[in-house]
Amino acid sequence: MKSNLTRRSFLKRSAMAAGTATATQYLGFPSILSARQPSDTLNCVQIGCGGRGETHLDEAILKQRQNLVALVDPADHQIAAKQKWLTDKGANKGVNMAKVQVFSDYRQMFDKISNQIDAVFIAAPNHHHCRAALMALEAGKNVYCEKPLTHDIAEARKLREMAARHPKQATQMGNQGHCYEGYRRLCEFVDAGVIGNITQTYSWTDRANGGEGPRPPTLPVPPGMLWDSWIGPAPYRDFHADLHPHEWHGWYDFGNGSIGNMGCHVLEGVFWALKAGHPTSVEMEYVRGGSDERYPLGSRVRWDIPARGNMPAVKAYWYEGLNPTTTDKPQGGTHAARGKARNLPELALKLDEQYPDEDLLKGDSGTLYVGEKGVIFTATYGGTTASPMRIIPMEKMDQIKQPPRTLPRYPDGPFDNFIKTCKAGRTDTATPFEYGARLTEFCLLGNLAQHAGQGNKVIWDGPNMRVTNIPELNRWIKREDRKGWVV
Repeated sequence: MKSNLTRRSFLKRSAMAAGTATATQYLGFPSILSARQPSDTLNCVQIGCGGRGETHLDEAILKQRQNLVALVDPADHQIAAKQKWLTDKGANKGVNMAKVQVFSDYRQMFDKISNQIDAVFIAAPNHHHCRAALMALEAGKNVYCEKPLTHDIAEARKLREMAARHPKQATQMGNQGHCYEGYRRLCEFVDAGVIGNITQTYSWTDRANGGEGPRPPTLPVPPGMLWDSWIGPAPYRDFHADLHPHEWHGWYDFGNGSIGNMGCHVLEGVFWALKAGHPTSVEMEYVRGGSDERYPLGSRVRWDIPARGNMPAVKAYWYEGLNPTTTDKPQGGTHAARGKARNLPELALKLDEQYPDEDLLKGDSGTLYVGEKGVIFTATYGGTTASPMRIIPMEKMDQIKQPPRTLPRYPDGPFDNFIKTCKAGRTDTATPFEYGARLTEFCLLGNLAQHAGQGNKVIWDGPNMRVTNIPELNRWIKREDRKGWVV
């Protein structure tokens, strides 16, 4: 029988279903904190004021109307810009901006005003995430930290253990997709066996967060920037171009390349719905660009996931940045491949040609889950109203028995969830560090494959956190902190 499901009707139905799911109650453990009144206001600190830091301030201070106690950033101009931006946006209605304290180093901030704050928001570059979060936990504060949760795998283990030792603090990794409908519906579809056993996945992103060639020449540190604090726990280097404010993603010492930038978003469905756990190996099958201290401009990485319970083994593929033949360069502030320069799976190209109305390649990233009885697609954050999680082609969604909704939804996103949880005196956030650290570790294994080089399979002993066949790779699992930054 011909399906009567159109794209418009399916999007409408998906939106209605997501709204209905909001009534599902939180599935968490009993509160172990003394209850706060929901009307209480959290006293907040923002660490890192550029990029995502502005989103943090918009969500927590402007939209949620929490109290801002301090701004922390090593660049004076970033702090000045955010002070003006907050004032222009009307923050003074709830915050006395004249009393907001300013710091260039979060170590000093914790020393001086730790007793004045309830929650710490972290949006500094990746190499600062673990230190700032550890210090916040040790100070007894609730912590919201951007993805990836840490810069290396050993940090992920350490932060996960520290969070377990501080159970009275709420923690949240900033990961929109873990809150929204798409990935939660994917988990329900996979658990119900809607497309049968899944043995391959194909994920992609347009980000080309890497580089090539030698390090640029030294430049004077910009006025008003405390460079030593920006370097933080990483090996010291002089200031140079192609590093600040966003390009640090592409350097080993500070970022995690395209995988670190987008992996926790795009690979989450693979890790969560397929219960990936520890892969047995990971390998980079294609590389373009990169150097001995820079991530590639394009690569293809494969995670080999063993059988888990009644789930078969899975090969999970990651495509990033530029394809092998293009002469184009990354474009824009996000350093992205555009149009025909993108590095995309053959299956995605084939399905996009076969079903052009699906708009599979319209967004910056996506994933295909290949099962015995069909293929599921998820967009960057698992799905949106405009591009929901779905079987390909979309009309098949009207031909299957819809599995029940068993997972809670957090449709207002991670900031709303974190703030409400903290104010209620609970710790059951949507994406606690216990989960965020494991997802981060899974993604960062892709960096190990990139360090190993094309065609060099990395055999991974997850329980013991070590590479067994290429011992020299183990130096990338844990980096020694610079003096003065050891936590």
